[in-house]
Amino acid sequence: MSNFAFLHTEWPELFTEARRAERYVYADTRMTCLYARRCLEHALQWLYRADSTLRLPRRATLDTMITEPTMQNLAGPPITTKMHLIRRLGNKGVHDARVVPEREAVAAVRELFHVTYWIARRYTRDPAAMPPSALAFHASLIPRPTDIRAQTRAELKALNDRLTAQDEVLAKAETAKVDLDAEIAKLRKEVAAAKATNERRPDTHDYDEKQTRDLYIDLLLAEAGWRLDQRRDREFPLTGLPGGSGNGRADYVLWGNDDKPLAVIEAKRTRRDPISGQQQARHYADALEAKYGQRPVIFYTNGYEIWLWDDTAYPPRQVQGFYTKDELQLLVQRRSTRRRLANQPIDSGIVERPYQHRAIRRIVETFEVDRQRKALVVMATGAGKTRTVIALVELLMRANWAKRVLFLADRRALVKQATNAFKAHLSDVTTVNLVEDKVAEGRVYVSTYPTMLGLINQTDGDLRRFGPGYFDLVVIDEAHRSVYQKYRTIFSYFDSLLVGLTATPKDEVDRNTYGLFDLEDGVPTDAYDLEEAVGEGYLVPPNVVAVDLRIQRKGLRYDDLSPAEKDRWDELEWGDEDGEIPDGVDPEAVNKWFFNADTVDRVLEYLMTRGHKAGSLRSGVAAGHCSDEVVRATVGASGGAGDVGIAVGAVVTGRGVT
Repeated sequence: MSNFAFLHTEWPELFTEARRAERYVYADTRMTCLYARRCLEHALQWLYRADSTLRLPRRATLDTMITEPTMQNLAGPPITTKMHLIRRLGNKGVHDARVVPEREAVAAVRELFHVTYWIARRYTRDPAAMPPSALAFHASLIPRPTDIRAQTRAELKALNDRLTAQDEVLAKAETAKVDLDAEIAKLRKEVAAAKATNERRPDTHDYDEKQTRDLYIDLLLAEAGWRLDQRRDREFPLTGLPGGSGNGRADYVLWGNDDKPLAVIEAKRTRRDPISGQQQARHYADALEAKYGQRPVIFYTNGYEIWLWDDTAYPPRQVQGFYTKDELQLLVQRRSTRRRLANQPIDSGIVERPYQHRAIRRIVETFEVDRQRKALVVMATGAGKTRTVIALVELLMRANWAKRVLFLADRRALVKQATNAFKAHLSDVTTVNLVEDKVAEGRVYVSTYPTMLGLINQTDGDLRRFGPGYFDLVVIDEAHRSVYQKYRTIFSYFDSLLVGLTATPKDEVDRNTYGLFDLEDGVPTDAYDLEEAVGEGYLVPPNVVAVDLRIQRKGLRYDDLSPAEKDRWDELEWGDEDGEIPDGVDPEAVNKWFFNADTVDRVLEYLMTRGHKAGSLRSGVAAGHCSDEVVRATVGASGGAGDVGIAVGAVVTGRGVT
C-alpha cells in the first residue's frame, strides 16, 4: 500500500523514489526530504524530455527548471509553489543541522503526491492507469518502520553526493545513445496525444492548497529568521477596524526587540488575488500604529505571490520572500534617518567630470523624486562607469539609503578590477570579492552572476544567508540582453534599488533590457555616448584597420567543416521560424551569428605586432595611476560587411586610469 501506487505502471522510477520518501517519514525525516526532492528532480527531467512546449534552461538545476517561464505557464502557481516547497524542504534536510520535524517530512510527501498526481493526470498514456479525481493523500498509508537507523547529517550529505554523481553518469550515458533523438521524438508524440485527451477531462482533484499556503509562508518566514513561537505572532487580535464590530485578527505580526510591530502579514486564500488583501492589511497597519505608535511594513500574500508595501515610501511591489528582523528594523528607522539625496554633495575626489555628476543626479532623482527603484545608465567605454557607481554608492551610504551593495560583473577579471576600485575609493567600507571568498562579511559585495546565483539558496540552518532584503542596491555591470535572459532570477529575487550600467549605444540596447528597468525603449535614465565623449575631449575616436580574413571574406559553408564542426553546427539554435538548419552563412552574416576564436586570435596577433605600444603602462596600472596618456585598444567584430575592426586610441586623463 502506498500513496504513490498510481505511478507504478507508467513511471516505475518515480514510484521507487517516491516510495522511498514515504518509507522514511517516521524513521528518518531528513531522508524523506532528500528522496522527495530527488523524485521531483527526476519528474521534471522527464517532463522536459516529454513535453515539447517546455524549454530546458541552460543551467538546468531544480530551481531553474521550476522557475523557467514555460514551466510556470504550464503548471501554474499552485503546482510550482508545491515544487518549490519540496525543493526547500529537500535542501533543509541535507544542509540544516537541526532535525527536520515529522510534520515537515509528512508535508514533503504530501506535496510530492499532489505534484506527481498532477503529472499523471495530464500525461498518463494508458487510460486504465489514469488516477481518479477522488484520489486523496492519506497519512495512514505511510509505514511506521522500527528497524531503520536515522542517518547523520554527514552520512546524508555523502549519500546525496553519491546519488547526484550516479545521476550525472546515467545522464551522460543517456545523452550518448545513438537513437536518443528518435526515442524522444516518439515519446513527445505519444505524450502530446495523451495530453490533448486528458486536458478535455475536468480536473476536480483537491490539491489541498490551504495547507500548502500556510506551510510555504511559515517556511519563508523561517528562512528570514522568524520562529513564530509566540502566541502574538499569529492571529493577533485588533480593535478599531472599520466596519462591523471593529474587531479582527491579523494573520501574522512580526515584532521588534522593543515589542513594537515591524510588519503585518495578510494571507488570503490561494485561489484569490493577493491584492484583494491589500486594503485589509492597510487597516491592520492603521490599528497597530494607533496602538503602538509605529507603523508596520505591510505584506500581503496568497501563498504564491508576496507583496511588500512600505506605504510611507514606495508603491506596493512583488517580492520573493520576507525581510529579517534587522532588515525590517532598518526599513522602519530609515523613515526618520534617511537624508534628502538632492541635498547631498557628490564626492569629487571619486568623480570630477560633469557628465558623471549628471548621471548620479539623474539616478538619485529617479529614486527619490520619481519614486522608481530602477535606473539604467548608458556610458561609453572609458568614460568611468565604475567610478560613477562608486560615487553613487558613497552618496547613498552617507545619506542612509544603503547599508549593503551588490556589484555584479560577467567575468572574474572585471570582478577583481571592481573590487580594487571600491577598496581604493571607499577604503573605510569593507569590500568582499565573493568569487574568491564566499563566506566573508562586508558592506560592498562584488561577484560574477553564476557565483551569486549559486549563493542565493545558501542557508545556515533555516536562515537564508542572502535573503530578498539583504541588499539595498544591486548594480549590474554591462547590463544587456544575455545577462537579462540568463540571470534574471537574481534581479527579481533581491528587493533592492537596481542600477544597470552598459556601454552599448542607447539605440542598440535590447528592448528586453529597457523592460527590465521599466523604461521606454531607447530612453535610459542617463546616456553619455562615444560621440559626446570625443566631442568634449575625454575620449578620442578609434582608427579602424581592416584585416582581410577568409571567413569574413567568403563566409562559411557546411560542406567545408570538419566532422566535429558539423556536429557543433547541427547543435546550434539558429532561430529560423521554420526550424531548418542552413547550409551556409553568407559573409555579411558571419559577424552577426558567429564568434570565431581563430579569427579573434589573428586580429589580436595583428594588433600586438603592429599596434602602438606603451612600455610603462603595466607598472602604471599596477600602481593605480599612470601618465596622462593611456593607450586603450579594443578588438571586436564590426558587424558590418565582414571586416574586423581594431580600435586604437589614447584616453587623456588628468588623474590616471578611468
